[in-house]
Amino acid sequence: MANHGIHHLGLATHDMEATQDFYERVLGFTARVGDVISPQPGGAIRHLFLDAGNGEMIAFMEFNDVPGMPEDFDTGLNRGLGIRGGVMHFAFKALDETDLAARRQSLIEHQVEVSEVVDHGWCKSIYFSDPNKLQLEFCVVTEELDQTHLDDLKSDVWRSLERKETGI
Repeated sequence: MANHGIHHLGLATHDMEATQDFYERVLGFTARVGDVISPQPGGAIRHLFLDAGNGEMIAFMEFNDVPGMPEDFDTGLNRGLGIRGGVMHFAFKALDETDLAARRQSLIEHQVEVSEVVDHGWCKSIYFSDPNKLQLEFCVVTEELDQTHLDDLKSDVWRSLERKETGI
């Protein structure tokens, strides 16, 4: 099966105005589609698609008076799953290290709390959160990826951590 990239990531918000403002004004994304869905049980869902670049989008749904949908679910994912912040996160591309530094500075100017640049060896990243408490990242690959980047897959440590029964 050929892969053609990501069409969109679907996420939730409790505050569409704050979400749209953050992604458009702070991150520079562009709204591409906004529609209202009328689910069968009643209520309304505002659905916003934002261009994340290269034809890929991020979409947010805001549930309004939809029966069966709790009003206070965790839109940030990690806390609701009972796991450390940052495990579930979304990384957007930076073009190069200069672009990464400029994005960090822009976030600071918009009063967004952002990490220092983290050097992972083969890439560098900055981390921050959106109004929904979603962990976000800008990342730039700093090395040409080759077979050496797969060496851990063959290591004893990697194999020792293998789950015998995944249930998947």
